[in-house]
Amino acid sequence: MADILHVILIGFALLALLGVVLEEVIHVNKAKVTLFLGTLSWILLFIFPEGEIGVEKVEQGLSESISEIAELWLFLVAAMTFVAYLNKKGMIQNLIYLFLPSQISERMLLVLTGLFCFVFSSIADNITATLVSSALILSLNLDAKKTLRFAALVVFAVNSGGVALITGDVTTLMIFLSGHVGVVQLLYLSLPALVGVLALTLMLSQGLNGRVVIEKKMTPIRRVDMVIGLVFLSTIVATITFNALFHIPPMLTFLTGLSVMFLVSRFFDDDIEQDPILEYIRVIEFETLLFFLGILLLVGMLKEISVLSSIVELYQLMPPIAANYLMGVLSAGIDNVPLTAAVLKSGIEMDTREWMQLTYAVGVGGSLLVIGSAAGIVMMSKVSELTFGRYVRFILPLLIAYTVGYGGAHLVGLWLL
Repeated sequence: MADILHVILIGFALLALLGVVLEEVIHVNKAKVTLFLGTLSWILLFIFPEGEIGVEKVEQGLSESISEIAELWLFLVAAMTFVAYLNKKGMIQNLIYLFLPSQISERMLLVLTGLFCFVFSSIADNITATLVSSALILSLNLDAKKTLRFAALVVFAVNSGGVALITGDVTTLMIFLSGHVGVVQLLYLSLPALVGVLALTLMLSQGLNGRVVIEKKMTPIRRVDMVIGLVFLSTIVATITFNALFHIPPMLTFLTGLSVMFLVSRFFDDDIEQDPILEYIRVIEFETLLFFLGILLLVGMLKEISVLSSIVELYQLMPPIAANYLMGVLSAGIDNVPLTAAVLKSGIEMDTREWMQLTYAVGVGGSLLVIGSAAGIVMMSKVSELTFGRYVRFILPLLIAYTVGYGGAHLVGLWLL
């Protein structure tokens, strides 16, 4: 019975993936499909538990999944509310206008976008960097095909930027805390990560021969907006600092920053009936949050039935350099956090160079599919033209860029060791 249940549950995960892929064909929102199959999977686990302690095990697994989901949800609510406010007040657009010239070639604009996303995601978290970057792309008013190129680059660059810092990516932090890599060794990963971004930029720039005229319409900024902008930046810095020094979850710091935002608005007497500050929570993309919920419930289910642990058997079939590469590719369809946890718990013996390869692979490999990373899911919710099918068109340049970066991580490891 357990084997049949496992087959059914794996089938649900595949159906969810098909629901995302065929969203434009079946005309059913991807959030509805993943949420239905994700919740149904856990219901079946409760109805058909394995053994006498099966129900307790399922309860514990669900509690762990819900805890992870709640932390991500609350973080997203806080970050998206900040960005929704600053975008509505014109501050993000004004900031972009300050750094961009009145005219620029499309190729140079693509290069600057990739570099901005790479650097900003090293400072901020991936979700915040994607939210800000998506606002940048939409402000350029490019045609649909060019917008898709910029969106694909942003997803890859954002994931690449955080791979070399313990505050930039959860999987990087996990591998660092396990003692397999050091801070200096991680910092060297920024070199191959940047090379991968530049390689993708070069490939996506082919055919971009036009020039972009940027009409700089600066929006008047009130004093309260400036203060809230500073609160947002301070929250990002505090998130990085507190997480590194005291291991405070980013969610908690961002919720604190959000509460300060509310109090600042009330202090300036800006929280009025015509523009209440709490309304900005309601304008965030709850479709994105529900999609996250469904996806993470499915991933938690796969972890519960030990599918993720069985993937680690790759290391018994091939050398670590090949297995690490494939783990990155797999992370495009399966959340990289449980994948990394499965590798760490398996007791696999690898040297520092090979752990550096894995760090790059699971941090950047999720960029290969739009559903493979938080950056991709957030970008898909913000750029209406971006769908699973349209993102897949970039799979070849994305795979080449990922391979270039992975090869660079291997060479850096050889050079260091």
